[in-house]
Amino acid sequence: MDVWYYLRVVVVLVRAWFLSPVFDITAEQSSSGRVVLHDLDLCHMNNARYLRECDFARFSLYTRNGVFKALRALGATIVVGASTIRYRRPLCVGEAFEIRSRIITWDEKSFYLEQRFVSCKDGMVSAVMFCKQNVLRSSPDKILQYLCKRKVEVPEFPEDLQHWINFISASSKALRVENQLDEKKNE
Repeated sequence: MDVWYYLRVVVVLVRAWFLSPVFDITAEQSSSGRVVLHDLDLCHMNNARYLRECDFARFSLYTRNGVFKALRALGATIVVGASTIRYRRPLCVGEAFEIRSRIITWDEKSFYLEQRFVSCKDGMVSAVMFCKQNVLRSSPDKILQYLCKRKVEVPEFPEDLQHWINFISASSKALRVENQLDEKKNE
């Protein structure tokens, strides 16, 4: 069990709890970090650490915008259904960065987020992540209606996000077909 992960989750949630709430569900929120020695892989931040930092930034985002509160009230949960990250430039030891997270849009089952790693030394976007967050036992619409007390219009899907969603859908379809073929072989 990774004790440090869970301790950091608690710190992130407590810190977010004391920050002012954000009432715009699609508003960008920033969290800060610094590349430390245990993040390193050949003098730059390890690829897996980017994903871990994105987890913490999402926890903060959902605490401040009320999504965690709505999930709890509705008996729902949220899990990562897919993610992709594009690395543009390494973050090096000691380098400070911000993670700018925002909900881009949603459909009947999932929220779609973008998370950007921005270097504090020069403002360069070092990495960009898309994340599909599947809502279980509820829906994004119900969560937003709970938070906003009204139906919220779905923002348009940006072209690059739509390409990514099409890729995920094609991959899922191929795996379903493959799985059905495997089931027939076992008969």
